[in-house]
Amino acid sequence: MKQLGIASFTARGGQVADRLAGAFRKEYEIIRYDRGLKDWCGRLFASGADGIIFVGACGIAVRMIAPFLKSKTTDPAVDVMDEAGQFVISLLSGHIGGANRLAERAAAILGATPVITTATDVNGKFAVDVFASDNHLRIRDMHAAKEVSAAILRGERVGVYCEGEIEGCVPPELFLLKIDDRKVNQRDDPEQGNTIPEISALICVGVPSCEFSFYTVENAEGVGWNQAGTELTLRVPVLSPVILDLYPKSYIIGIGCRKGKTETEIAQYAESALAGLGLSFADCAGVASIDLKKEEPGLLEFCGKRNLRFETYSAETLADVKGEFSRSTFVSQVTGVDNVCERAALYMAGEGGRLILKKQAENGVTVALAERKWKVRF
Repeated sequence: MKQLGIASFTARGGQVADRLAGAFRKEYEIIRYDRGLKDWCGRLFASGADGIIFVGACGIAVRMIAPFLKSKTTDPAVDVMDEAGQFVISLLSGHIGGANRLAERAAAILGATPVITTATDVNGKFAVDVFASDNHLRIRDMHAAKEVSAAILRGERVGVYCEGEIEGCVPPELFLLKIDDRKVNQRDDPEQGNTIPEISALICVGVPSCEFSFYTVENAEGVGWNQAGTELTLRVPVLSPVILDLYPKSYIIGIGCRKGKTETEIAQYAESALAGLGLSFADCAGVASIDLKKEEPGLLEFCGKRNLRFETYSAETLADVKGEFSRSTFVSQVTGVDNVCERAALYMAGEGGRLILKKQAENGVTVALAERKWKVRF
């Protein structure tokens, strides 16, 4: 289950924190601050918590989180609100971490005003890092992501090519490019006299841009790329060579382990299992297990260090998962279900998911891998 830390420091602030905890409890495991604020913050960062809300002064929050900050791609959402419940400030990881949305939700609960300062939100524009986070996509180059956002803020059109299924409406800042077999299929057809707007950057979702050949308007009239050995040319001029790759995090790691297994032991075996399929932790969206392992220190540390979402499920839920699984009488006696890692991975993968690596066991650790059916939604 997702974790949300809530800290308050006065009686009045505690009342505000109680209201937030009550509203968020169905979605999050609420971790309330008790004592040792710095250590409390450190534990939340280390365990990969989804967010922290401070009910108090911004200065307190800034000083407490400062020693633990690493990257905008891994740091949790951090919001700050006053003890009167008037304002909720999105302080850290507004987009990828989800602090902006968390602030808006907290504000709605309390009737407060959310304070959002990220440029794309202020200007009501498409935010590529939010899009990536919402769709479990890995951003290959954060600098390129910033350049794409800058192009959008300047009012320039950005092209997007997506290998997977698309749901929702493509925002007006983007121009959708499609390739159908050997034919170029575009929303506007130059052959019919329609105008294709110039694009200043290109987002490639699901297919690495290194598989394409790109040309700028200085040396060609359009964009061309190779796919399956066939050169195809899109009649869409590119103003600058800003290319952003977004890769789907398509895999779920199912893990079972004996009590007391260390982060190192779990990581070594999980990494070996992934490497056998040519994958790494960066390709994974999360880790799944049984709720008996919800507080297992080694698993929590393993997921926290790699910013992997950790979900656990009851034996009853796992027993209802349909499929052919590696069954164990011993595991059934201990946990109440005949297999943990395979069933948990497949359940977290969701509808359309499939098991691609059956249970692998070594030294008290079991690992399985499921692949999600990925699609993107705008």
